[in-house]
Amino acid sequence: MLRLGIIGTGSISRDALTPAIGEVDGATLWSVLSRDKANAARFAQEHNAASPAPAFDDLKHFLSDPDLDAVVIATPDKLHAEQTIAAAAAGKHVLVEKPMATTVEDADAMIQACRNADVRLGVAYHLRWHLGHRELAARAHRGDLGDIRFARAQWTFQAPNAANWRAHDEVGRWWSLAGVGTHSLDWLRWMLVPVCGEVTEVASTITRNVLGSAHDESAAVSLRFESGAVAQFVSSALFVAPNRGEICGTAGYAYCSETIGRGGGGRIDTDNGQISFTEVNPYAGEIADFVSAIKEGRDPEVSGEEGRRNIELLCEICPQ
Repeated sequence: MLRLGIIGTGSISRDALTPAIGEVDGATLWSVLSRDKANAARFAQEHNAASPAPAFDDLKHFLSDPDLDAVVIATPDKLHAEQTIAAAAAGKHVLVEKPMATTVEDADAMIQACRNADVRLGVAYHLRWHLGHRELAARAHRGDLGDIRFARAQWTFQAPNAANWRAHDEVGRWWSLAGVGTHSLDWLRWMLVPVCGEVTEVASTITRNVLGSAHDESAAVSLRFESGAVAQFVSSALFVAPNRGEICGTAGYAYCSETIGRGGGGRIDTDNGQISFTEVNPYAGEIADFVSAIKEGRDPEVSGEEGRRNIELLCEICPQ
């Protein structure tokens, strides 16, 4: 049984990651780290953490537990690098929430620390474990849609104000891009890179003028790939709209309705009819892959290098 510790007790840990751990055979929630030890204790009790002493408010003490095998980092973005490097130094495997860092230099340091310590490093892009997406990716990669010419993704949300930590510089760098846009970027690269090559050009329009955030409130991004294929994605903290994805090729197309998001449902229609898939928890899929990667001594499907490329592109899309 692989013993996992959670760093951070926010909504993504509470609502997605910790329940997902409970769905995965061979994994258990072992311990919890929070800035507030009482909060860590409540979280550990609510989620049945298995350690006899599961609550911590000190990173070094948390990582010194010899029974802890791996950590899941779900803290604000600018904290990821320091926590990942410390975990690697303590011999713990790391699954880090997206985006993995806020600079390419930090991403490189995280990758190197985990390589030096011979621990696995994965980045939590759960859209890759939506079973409809996995079937669509398989079809796109084996050429069922012909040569891919265009793709698009959209995931937005509506914030009431700029109180969220991502809207400010202290522990964040991007807002809508870090909250949801990074997922759309990963989804597009996952679908297109194997058949279209890497992203070679980036253009973006960023707005910051509604809620008063120092960071992106909305972003409209265009990408060009080596093959000449073009893609677009939109992220925003200003409005709620249907989440969707599209892929268009010379031999067919696919349209994803409400599959991009936290859940495993929605609908995917193609020129040849609807893609059937089982609705499963995609967060459980990413946890299961992380656990398997540790046991098999391989990189997780979304490796540190994949996460780094996402950061590199985010830095081009929104440099400040």
